[in-house]
Amino acid sequence: MARRPVALVAALVLVVEAAGIAWLNWFLGLVVDNQKMSLAGLDPHAMTVGSWVAGGLMGLYLLLCGLVLLRTGVRDRAPGGVGRVLLISAAVLHAVLGAFSVGLVGWTAFAFLMVVLGLLVLTLVAYGKGAGADEEGSDGTQATAAVNGPNPA
Repeated sequence: MARRPVALVAALVLVVEAAGIAWLNWFLGLVVDNQKMSLAGLDPHAMTVGSWVAGGLMGLYLLLCGLVLLRTGVRDRAPGGVGRVLLISAAVLHAVLGAFSVGLVGWTAFAFLMVVLGLLVLTLVAYGKGAGADEEGSDGTQATAAVNGPNPA
């Protein structure tokens, strides 16, 4: 199974998404600051800074997820425990954002988030516990023989 290209494509998509999220929050912060918008009496500058911080943190989170996927694809090995939890949390985040985006943003945003969710889940499943069961061992025998026992023939 071609696991490596899926992980590398998912890494590229998450890096682009991280840049897009950071840029969008930076732009929204500028809009709030330039128009002196306020929500429930909050200081407009505080809302601007909050938007920038939130965008930066979300961008860093997605960039970290992208780096985990890049490392997974380059090494062609499953991510470790922390990396796996990070990717699972990113998959959950994309599922929840996808559910909200249908009504708030539209079907295009939903489709993009579902594609990213699919790439994350496909990578997690491809590099799951049983992913290496069909690969040959170092002595040329099938790795499944160690699990199923020797071939009786």
